Amino acid sequence: VLAEYFAAHETGVQVIGCPKTIDGDLKNEDIEISFGFDTATKTYSELVGNIERDANSAKKYWHFIKVMGRSASHVALECALETQPNICLISEEVAEKKMSLSQIADYIADSVEKRAAKGMNFGVAIIPEGVVEFVPEFSMLINEINELLAGNKASTFGALATWDEKYTFIKTGLTAEAFGVFEILPTGIQQQLFLERDPHGNVQVSLIESEKLFSSLVAAKLAERKANGTYKGKFNALHHFFGYEGRCAFPSNFDSDYCYSLGY
Repeated sequence: VLAEYFAAHETGVQVIGCPKTIDGDLKNEDIEISFGFDTATKTYSELVGNIERDANSAKKYWHFIKVMGRSASHVALECALETQPNICLISEEVAEKKMSLSQIADYIADSVEKRAAKGMNFGVAIIPEGVVEFVPEFSMLINEINELLAGNKASTFGALATWDEKYTFIKTGLTAEAFGVFEILPTGIQQQLFLERDPHGNVQVSLIESEKLFSSLVAAKLAERKANGTYKGKFNALHHFFGYEGRCAFPSNFDSDYCYSLGY
């Protein structure tokens, strides 16, 4: 209808495209922050805060919450500043410290163990969506898997009937270092790495359920500590992924005023 009106009245329409990102990683000397970031993080923080209150009431679950942010951890960090969880992983910090999956799991397990010693077998951990891509050893594994399934090898792998057969194929095709990383992953995560591929035949890292990956690795660490007598608590994990819930929420006052100002 508008197009017909403008055509009939020979009225020109100015369309200005404004690039933005929910991750809050688009800014310069003119734009201080991505519009919509405040809305999204307030929405996520309300959900995280609800879970924290429930965790403190039920006192029996560790909640692993994944939030959007594949290439930047601004959403995770802002939500952590607003809600004060027990743990918040920062992808950039993981990369800078060159942390392994085992080191990250130990970092979380340390917090779980310390809280358990106080009788608190519950807590909240915030995890940015793309954190596994910042783990050097995991990136190496992904690169080797992409090479392993390049060309005709993908059809050879796909023709294998059972996971045991595929597992043997993977073991013989990866270097010892890469397979060492693959071996510590939960079976469900291992299989995710070999399911859907992108149009170029590469692993879709964004589909990996990192919140379940880390809770599983932490559970294994705690089992070892329990066997050694250093951990005597209970660990029950619940998993959440907050993504689309925050992208089209009713805009915050800040974003409403900010976008009005930018438009003006």
